[in-house]
Amino acid sequence: MTLMKRAINHIITRALATAIAIAIPALTGWEASAQVDAQFSQYYEVPFYYNPGATGTNDLLNIRGGTRMQWVGIDGAPRTFMIGAEMPLKLFNKRWGVGLVMQQESLGLYRNMNIGAQVSYKIKLFKGTLSVGLQLGLIDEKFKGSGVYIPDDDDYHESDDDAIPRTDIGGSAFDMGIGAFYSHRLFWAGVSLTHATSPTITMNADSGEGGNEKNYEFQAGRVLYFMAGSNIPIKNTLFEVMPSMLFKTDFQFWTAEATARVRYNKFLTAGVGYRYNDAITATVAAEYKGFSLGYSYDYPISDIAKASNGSHEIFAGYSLKLDLSEKNKNKHKSIRIM
Repeated sequence: MTLMKRAINHIITRALATAIAIAIPALTGWEASAQVDAQFSQYYEVPFYYNPGATGTNDLLNIRGGTRMQWVGIDGAPRTFMIGAEMPLKLFNKRWGVGLVMQQESLGLYRNMNIGAQVSYKIKLFKGTLSVGLQLGLIDEKFKGSGVYIPDDDDYHESDDDAIPRTDIGGSAFDMGIGAFYSHRLFWAGVSLTHATSPTITMNADSGEGGNEKNYEFQAGRVLYFMAGSNIPIKNTLFEVMPSMLFKTDFQFWTAEATARVRYNKFLTAGVGYRYNDAITATVAAEYKGFSLGYSYDYPISDIAKASNGSHEIFAGYSLKLDLSEKNKNKHKSIRIM
């Protein structure tokens, strides 16, 4: 590793830690609003993570788990783990979808975890199905203030700044998301809003009860998502083209990505993608008897490429066919992912 790269790594690592610290101001100061959702290049594998309306869109119990190592080569860069499951449900002679999702991410001295239970109601519309969904859950935030380091010659921050926590603090708050998702045999699309109430998490030290430690606030900002995709069979072949896209904004900044994949015989898939001003992605995946495994690599095209070799992401899953008919409501069998 060159001296320049080491210097860049050091600068970025300190910037990540300091930025997170400053984003958690004291109650006597101003409030910050920050995103806490994870970024996944294989977003099409877990649409229910972004949109509770995407639960129960087929007759499968879908279980997905994944991990992402972002900006490999930079100490303190994001590391993310996600697991979730969703399925259809027939209740009161109506079609519903239910799901559970959990995501945990670390970034420098900062940790966050989201847990949510999801439900969606389905309506037949224009030869497709419209789902309206709700997610209720918990958002948990932690900051390792004991690890904050500010050099004596720092021209931007005072080492005794009260707005920067110096003890380990944490807190949690109620969280809610809403969404609508439309699925058709030719395409799918959805719009959703995560952290709809923009919850404010009051963070205090574990040993702060009855003590003199200050409380801090962290506000999770609302994020609007729009997703869409399609499966297009190539006539007289075993191939199909699967384009998709994801747009998101926190109403201050936005980003978008588009992905083009080709699947052979519902077994092997390969594709490429582009995230605006951020990265080019490459993906390979395989499916067999309900099991799936996918890998994606992000090559950065921003200045972060000077310090990182890219990002790696792996998703695994299993899908089980459910029989929702009254005649065989207790029977099910495993099939390939559709």
